[in-house]
Amino acid sequence: VLLQASGRGLVQAGGSLRLSCAASGGTLSDYHMAWFRQAPGKEREFVAAVSRTGDYTYDRYYIESVKGRFTISRDNAKATVYLQMSSLKPEDAAVYYCAAGTRRGKPTLSREFDYWGQGTQVTVSS
Repeated sequence: VLLQASGRGLVQAGGSLRLSCAASGGTLSDYHMAWFRQAPGKEREFVAAVSRTGDYTYDRYYIESVKGRFTISRDNAKATVYLQMSSLKPEDAAVYYCAAGTRRGKPTLSREFDYWGQGTQVTVSS
């Protein structure tokens, strides 16, 4: 599966931005999809995921710091996953990566995902 992230941008604190991750070379509906981020000097961290729990059912889960502000969604027909980010804070600034995997349960670790996009920069000015 090839993942292509887009939607990089510079926004002011409190603003919104939507990231997209287009998948090709596989059937998106077969995969858990997630967003990670990595700020300078920090380790890559899990942000949000939409995992496959059944043939047509999915579960969403988030890191605590983005709950209520970020929304992950997927459009299997368009083979695209989105991360809608609102009320952005300077600490949300990072390179954001989309990832795909098939691990059971609710994976949140980088090693639990098999495919990665190239990363897209999000900058939040205070």
